[in-house]
Order: sequence, then C-alpha cells, then structure tokens
Amino acid sequence: MKKKSVALVLALALVVVCIVGGTLAWLTATTTPVVNTFTTSDINITLEETGATNNANSYQMIPGYTITKDPKVTVKAGSQKCYLFVKLEKSANFDDFLTYEIADGWDQLKNDENQDVAGVFYRTVDTNGMGTPISVLKNDQVAVNENVTKAMMSGLNASSFPTLKVTAYASQFNKNANDTFSAFEAWNNIR
Repeated sequence: MKKKSVALVLALALVVVCIVGGTLAWLTATTTPVVNTFTTSDINITLEETGATNNANSYQMIPGYTITKDPKVTVKAGSQKCYLFVKLEKSANFDDFLTYEIADGWDQLKNDENQDVAGVFYRTVDTNGMGTPISVLKNDQVAVNENVTKAMMSGLNASSFPTLKVTAYASQFNKNANDTFSAFEAWNNIR
C-alpha cells in the first residue's frame, strides 16, 4: 500500500507539474541570422595600343618626324586601389634613332638608395581613376632624331631595328588595414 501511495502521489505531482508548466508562458526571442559572405578582390589591367600602321606595331622612321605611339594602360573598374607601373625597355640603338618622354602623372621609380630604377615609372590609381585609359608616352608619340641619315638606316635589318617594349604591371596599394607599401616595395611584390 505504501508503494501505491507513493506512486499515486508521484502521479498527482506529475499531473500538477504538467498542468502548471503548460499554463506558464515564457518570453523568448530569436533574431534573423546575419550571413557574412567574403568575396575575392583583385586588380585587373590592360595595355593597348592603336597607333600602329599594322598589326605588328611596326613604324617607319623619317628623320625629324614624330610617330604616333599610344600605349595606354587601364586599371579595370572593380579593381582595388593599386600602384600602376610601366616598364619601358629600349634596344641598345634606340637612342641613336628615337626619343620619347613619359606622359604627365608618372613618377620615376627610385630604389631604397634613392636611385632611379631604369625605365620604370609608377602612379597610384584609386577607384575614381579606374576604367580610364592612361597614356604612357607624352603626347602619345616618339620622335625620330633629326640627325638620322639614310646611311644609318641602310645599316639596319630586321634583327637590328630599334625597339621600344612597354609592359604594364600593378600591385596592391595597402599592406594591411593600417599600412601602405612604398612604391619600391610594391614593385618588388611584382618581381
């Protein structure tokens, strides 16, 4: 009988707890989740030239004349702020026949000893300059020296024609959220 009494008391207690627990309302709340998506970033550039008289970027030299040569670099929209570099590589005989000037807005790259890095120029490009072609050469031209003679040109062949090679590079501007690269550090990121 004692077992039945205990079981009955427990059963009644359980019924009371269920009734009381079922009538209590707890205040609760839940937020909508915040989903963080981390996308990639990048820098994209193009280098294009339209002034060539044919697809081979070949030009005829006439002493004292200027030749349209319009390499333009574009940092594509959506890219990150960056250092933009151009490297101009002249053949050994280029200066005997031609001259050029770098376009406005480019600075000569200096190394850690403040010496010029031969043929390398840079600028920074942020979001408001993206998508806009940037000229590499002043007035988009090279000039043929006035003192070039027919005899000088007759001594040239396909393997000795003067050449000017233009290559564009870009590197991110910021090291992290607080620091930026120097131009020379950014150049070393590329090499």
